[in-house]
Amino acid sequence: MIVVAELKKTIEAKMQKSIEALKHDLAKVRTGRAHTGLLDHVQVEYYGSLVPVNQVANVTLIDARTIGVQVWEKPMAIKVEKAIRDSDLGLNPAAQGEMIRVPMPALTEERRRDLAKVVKNEGESARVAIRNLRRDANTQLKEGIKNKDISEDDDRRAQEDIQKLTDKYVAEVDKLLTQKEQEIMAI
Repeated sequence: MIVVAELKKTIEAKMQKSIEALKHDLAKVRTGRAHTGLLDHVQVEYYGSLVPVNQVANVTLIDARTIGVQVWEKPMAIKVEKAIRDSDLGLNPAAQGEMIRVPMPALTEERRRDLAKVVKNEGESARVAIRNLRRDANTQLKEGIKNKDISEDDDRRAQEDIQKLTDKYVAEVDKLLTQKEQEIMAI
């Protein structure tokens, strides 16, 4: 038995999760400015296990283009510096005792265009995920008609509502992409 209201609520929640995943992915694409979240996925070896940098050090902003990493244990400074350097972020940290300075290199025009392409690909993936959710919901509605759980009028109304949800979340994706592209292209 299919309940249309529950289906719409479930689909909307899943679409919202797609938006949150996109926001998380876009946060990883760096602009010329520094932010502490940039190092969130950098892992460092700590007593035999890999942990995020923020679990062995304080990560702060020194200025708009420099991240400061203050390790809690002096021997960890070398490991943290190496983990940041070896990450896929293209950063070149410099250790000064227990403090590691991570300057953000200026972005070239070519690099900005490459980042804009990455952002567009992330957005397209989010749009595809949202459209797949719409397709799944419509499939469930068709099965509901076939099993005589819902009427054709309910199906038509539900499909219209699901299309409105899809349009709303695709527009949200477009808005996020536009903001991130402007952020990247700003000098």
